[in-house]
This record gives sequence, C-alpha cells and structure tokens, in this order.
Amino acid sequence: MNHDSYSDDYIREILSGVKSIAMVGASPVNVRPSYFAFKYLAQRGYDMIPVNPGQVGKSLLGKPFVASLLDIGRPVDMVEIFRNSSHIMPVVDEALRMTPLSKVIWMQLGARDDLAAARAEAAGLKVVMNRCPKIEYGRLSSEISWMGVNSRTLSSKRAPMPAQGMRLSLNRMSVSGGETTASDRAAKNKNGLV
Repeated sequence: MNHDSYSDDYIREILSGVKSIAMVGASPVNVRPSYFAFKYLAQRGYDMIPVNPGQVGKSLLGKPFVASLLDIGRPVDMVEIFRNSSHIMPVVDEALRMTPLSKVIWMQLGARDDLAAARAEAAGLKVVMNRCPKIEYGRLSSEISWMGVNSRTLSSKRAPMPAQGMRLSLNRMSVSGGETTASDRAAKNKNGLV
C-alpha cells in the first residue's frame, strides 16, 4: 500500500464500513483537535470510545474514558491514534492484541509510522496515516463545500445548505444546522416573501 496517497474509494470504504471508533489520545478539553474530531464523528453516528489513561473516571460527551484499548471489552471497528509518531508503535501493538482485531488503524494528521503500518497490514488491518477522519468525512460527504471550501469554484454565491435527513455521499444522514437569521432573511427576500 502506498501511504503517501490514498484513493477516495479507499477512504470512503473505510468511513462507510466502520461503526465504532476508539480514539486513543482523546481529550475532554474543548479547544483540542481531538475533542473536535471526536464530537464531529459522534454527531455523524459513529460509536465513539475515548481512550486516555489520564482521564479515566471522566467522560467525553457522555462517553466514559477507558485507560487502554484492552479495557474496552467489546469489538471496535477502527482505532484512531491521536498521538505523535513516537507513540504509535505501542498503540498498534496493543491494538493487535485486541480480540477481535479492529479492521482499521488510522493515524491522525502529522502522525506516521511505516513500521507500525506494515505490522498492522501484515495482520490484515487497513491503515491510514497522516489524515484526519473528520476532514476526510467532510470532504467526501461534501459537507466541507457547504462553506465554500474545496469546491474548486470561485464564486460569491453561497452553496445550498443540505436539509436534515438528506443522504450524503458516505450514505449517512446529514445533521441539521446552518440556519441563521441572516440566511432565513435572505431566503425570504429571494422568494419574494419580504
């Protein structure tokens, strides 16, 4: 596997196929990137499990922290590693001791360990390195383009906001949101309902 470039189909297959995600290095601090990613993925319907030995006894968005992957006690589809590269191998070694094995090891942005990836792949797991599932989900489901990001089009025209329950490209239901007083007023003005 070439870990310098992943096809959209590979990423989409992973994000569509997993239901439970253990996030190693999850933080309850609401300004940390792991908090944002955890919350975003939980809101998209993933069963999120926060793993952080320093936070045991606390919870993250109603999910209790566990000290290690082996403390989860149920099957996990994906292990997302929110640690720097020097801490990846011990996490992968622990993930390879889980029963049953997870399907995917995902290393967050800036995290890469080719030896750990090779070890996980030899055990039959899929591996993604140096990517964020939150960003990839948003990109592949077109949620990012709602805000004019990655639309490949320069325009002052705002992209339409999806309706609640709209099917996205990852075959998950959209969430509500995005309505503001200004956007409601603009919609009324556009439809002549001033």
